[in-house]
Amino acid sequence: MAMEITQVLLSAQSPDGHTRTLAEANLKQFQEQNLPLFLLSLSVELSSEQKPPESRRLAGIILKNSLDAKDAVRKEELTQRWVSVDPSIKSQIKDSLLRTLGSSVSDARQTSSQVIAKVASIEVPRREWQELIGLLLNNMTQPDAPAPLKQSTLEALGYVCEEVSPQDLEQDQVNAILTAVVQGMNQTEHSSEVRLAAVKALYNALDFAQTNFENEVERNFIMKVVCETTMSKESEIRQAAIECLVSIASTYYEYLEPYMQTLFNLTANAVRGDEEPVALQAIEFWSSICDEEIQIQEEFGEDNGESSSPHSNFIKQALPTLVPLMLETLLKQEEDQDQEDGVWNLSMAGGTCLGLIARTVGDAVVPLAMPFVESNITKGDWRSREAATFAFGSILEGPSIEKLAPLVHSGLQFLLNAMKDQNSHVKDTTAWTLGRIFEFLHSAGGEYPILTATNLPHIMSVLLESIRDAPNVAEKVCGAIYFLAQGFEDAGSSSSILSPYLGDIVSALLSTADRTDPSNVRLRSSAYETLNEIVRCSSIPETSNMVAHLLHEIMNRLSKTLELHIASSEDREKQGDLQALLCGVLQVILQKLSNSNETKPIILQSADQMMILFLQVFACRSSTVHEEAMLAIGALAYATGPEFAKYMQEFYKYLEMGLQNFEEYQVCSISVGVVGDICRAVDDKVLPYCDGIMSQLLKDLSSPMLHRSVKPPIFSCFGDIALAIGEHFEKYVPYVIPMLQGAAELCSHLDVNDDDMQEYGNQLRRGIFEAYSGILQGFKGPKAALMVPCASPLLSFIEAVVRDTNRDEEVTKAAVAVLGDLADTLGPNTKILFKDCTFHMELLGECFRSDNDQLKETATWTQGMIQRVLVS
Repeated sequence: MAMEITQVLLSAQSPDGHTRTLAEANLKQFQEQNLPLFLLSLSVELSSEQKPPESRRLAGIILKNSLDAKDAVRKEELTQRWVSVDPSIKSQIKDSLLRTLGSSVSDARQTSSQVIAKVASIEVPRREWQELIGLLLNNMTQPDAPAPLKQSTLEALGYVCEEVSPQDLEQDQVNAILTAVVQGMNQTEHSSEVRLAAVKALYNALDFAQTNFENEVERNFIMKVVCETTMSKESEIRQAAIECLVSIASTYYEYLEPYMQTLFNLTANAVRGDEEPVALQAIEFWSSICDEEIQIQEEFGEDNGESSSPHSNFIKQALPTLVPLMLETLLKQEEDQDQEDGVWNLSMAGGTCLGLIARTVGDAVVPLAMPFVESNITKGDWRSREAATFAFGSILEGPSIEKLAPLVHSGLQFLLNAMKDQNSHVKDTTAWTLGRIFEFLHSAGGEYPILTATNLPHIMSVLLESIRDAPNVAEKVCGAIYFLAQGFEDAGSSSSILSPYLGDIVSALLSTADRTDPSNVRLRSSAYETLNEIVRCSSIPETSNMVAHLLHEIMNRLSKTLELHIASSEDREKQGDLQALLCGVLQVILQKLSNSNETKPIILQSADQMMILFLQVFACRSSTVHEEAMLAIGALAYATGPEFAKYMQEFYKYLEMGLQNFEEYQVCSISVGVVGDICRAVDDKVLPYCDGIMSQLLKDLSSPMLHRSVKPPIFSCFGDIALAIGEHFEKYVPYVIPMLQGAAELCSHLDVNDDDMQEYGNQLRRGIFEAYSGILQGFKGPKAALMVPCASPLLSFIEAVVRDTNRDEEVTKAAVAVLGDLADTLGPNTKILFKDCTFHMELLGECFRSDNDQLKETATWTQGMIQRVLVS
């Protein structure tokens, strides 16, 4: 097989389907029968100059894919396979890869540099292949090293830096990489390909340069080289150099002060006069500075005069020249930018940066931006009118409402009239700006009311007319109505001035959802999302008739989706998307009506019919619908309570399917949540289904395939089931308690320096505590003794969590609650334990000092339970 691999690789790219399938099967067989030889054959193929470029390219791709995968479980499996290959074969493969960097075929060189990085990502953290960096650097220092070799070596160095962590390389290796990269960027290097590869390698190596940036001499040298490279003749190199500056802005913000004047000049020149890709990066530099300063303000508070704050106020200092620079870009729109999704050009980038500037400096941006708005808003040229509107909309988040309210009041009439502009761009941006006004400045009980009984009639008539405009404008109008309704949410149960318009708004949104424009998919979704917000923010019982009418309308629409003619997978997908949107509306309606005893009967009258519809939707077998219908069923269970038990027999098979859905873990997670909803609704009537549910949940927990985020909700779900079925939970205890103790043990090994892991640790702890709380409450009475053996390990776990400063308030609340449940259920059995441990006193003291009333209430109850035990 090794001899004929060239032919097999060529056949695997054959236009003939049969030849291709046969070749792919042969490759798979070779890989499975003898992986080390398979990998070696691929590396030989890739490095051999006598072989066709096509077979070499595919050999490189397969080799790379044999070492890495996006899926974490698969990636780990491939890593272990490589680790277990005989060291002598690995050595031959690595030698082949390094040789290929000097190949005359650029595809082979580039693929080889990527594969080298994949091998490094496995070996370097294991302190293997320590000579790699030295070997690569030799290529750079060889006298008369050919340009292609230097280029591919720099690419390999860049990819290695991308793949491994800073702690995996020694500082002298980092210094050597930076030296080689900076030399490669030097203008004396004649090959532009080498210079570009060097700049890209520097971009990837910046994370490793912490020590170098701390040293002023080295930092000055790096900054000088990068700034000089932004003046390069080749635009691609200029772009890559400014990308390095963007990365430096976010990684080394605290060191930038001495260079800011130079950086302002070169980015301003790029924004005003360079090609668009370069100018976009120059704007991105200032957006990054804003992001850093916003983050510092959030962390250290607005008062950044303190010596402890690392705030350098770069944006404030540059404001008088930076704001005009961004305003200029707003006039560089593209003709069809409002019609395209995800379009990104100078105007969009400048507006985004202006918005970040407003969030960074607040009121100070207003006097700098408003003259541009006022001078351009009435011009005959659409670009001027659109740019002025975009500028105004961009500065609405950040400055105070006191500063903005007078401007909005004087400009609102003008904006409403602009919704009739002849130009679609202007209308699109005006609708977006109205949405921003409602989102950031409008609230029902605000000190500076933006919407009043006087201006609302005109606002509503304009919005209800403009929602019939072109799809892109209509979508922005939906957004404006969404935020307009949200602003009235705090009006409480009192009648809001919006109520008289709700009927017309609902009709307009339903008509919008029915539009047949070719680009209506996003518009339809916006219309239904806005409808959800209207329902959510409406005041019950005042709007209960309207919501009841809407319930029947949406059920009718859902019913019609079941009659759609499905001729292709595309039809099936469209049906699924529409069903998902409609189930989403039903969920919001159910939640709204179940919040009041007066309106619950509306649900009960339609519950049977609704459940039949949801089951029919499940039968369509689309995972997206599965998700939305599952959420709606959770809301129905909450609303109908014990009545829901009658649906369980029909529904159970779909619930089980949801719990088994590892691949789409969101579906699995939602299904776990619905089990909890059902337990709370029907109590012990869930008992006949518990064996199946528990068996599936335990399987889920044991599966390495299931996404970790689903595991904490499963633990909480154990608590819900135990609470619902009480002493019948006894038979699951031998399986559940070891799982809980294993998870508790895992909590102590999570990486506290990783924010994601810290958050996951908090979710896990909360889930464990909620499980124990449910089990303890469920066993209160004759079966309490079953939990006595768990008391001591549970207290130790609670103590470990209490000592952890990274726990959040939800974890604290769950910890206090489970302490109380332990004392309440086990009573005198825990007396000696509570006497021996004192940490609960500290925990309760912390809770009593908290501002959270719910936490204080739980702590008071727990204190009472513990005292009762201690005096028993």
